[in-house]
Amino acid sequence: MIWVVVIVVAIVVLLLLVLVGMFNKLVRLRNRAQNAWAQVDVQLRKRYDLIPNLVESVKGYAAHEQQTFEQVTQARTAAQQAQGVAQQAQAENALTAAIGRLFAVAEAYPQLRATENFQQLQAQLTEVEQQIAVSRQVYNDTVLSYANALQTVPTNVIAGIFNFRAREYFQADDGDRAAPQVSFAAPEAPTAPGTPASPEPPPPSS
Repeated sequence: MIWVVVIVVAIVVLLLLVLVGMFNKLVRLRNRAQNAWAQVDVQLRKRYDLIPNLVESVKGYAAHEQQTFEQVTQARTAAQQAQGVAQQAQAENALTAAIGRLFAVAEAYPQLRATENFQQLQAQLTEVEQQIAVSRQVYNDTVLSYANALQTVPTNVIAGIFNFRAREYFQADDGDRAAPQVSFAAPEAPTAPGTPASPEPPPPSS
């Protein structure tokens, strides 16, 4: 009889250890996702810190572009106030589009583009955008691992009992996520309509 009790107790202890192990796994994955998002947030804040200086540098040469400056400022404020990953991603995409319009304004001012301050700000923004892209990928990979644990047996049972919640992916528009790139090369002069093409040189005489 005592052996039966020992076996039952051993089975119960083993099951408890397995449950504890699965619970701890879910906690670790959830914490990793939270930490990965914190790293994304750090890079986003670096971006926010650069934007006012960038706006001021362009404003010194194009003060009449007030609407563009206001759009960038409003987009920055909306991104800072965004709640949740999905809303944050939407706000960041809008901010990236606004920054692109700001660089389009700067394209018309060669003296501005030639200043050391503007060039440094552009380089810093490009670097931050690259860091955001890396942090975003790490976060999404971590969220994927966490989601797999929430949806697969047997950890999905523990997740349901202890109310583990899935996290959202940080989705950014692929076309907008990269740092705004503006070509500062002088455009080629267009050919006037109706202008005949230059005649080819005659072949050399034999």
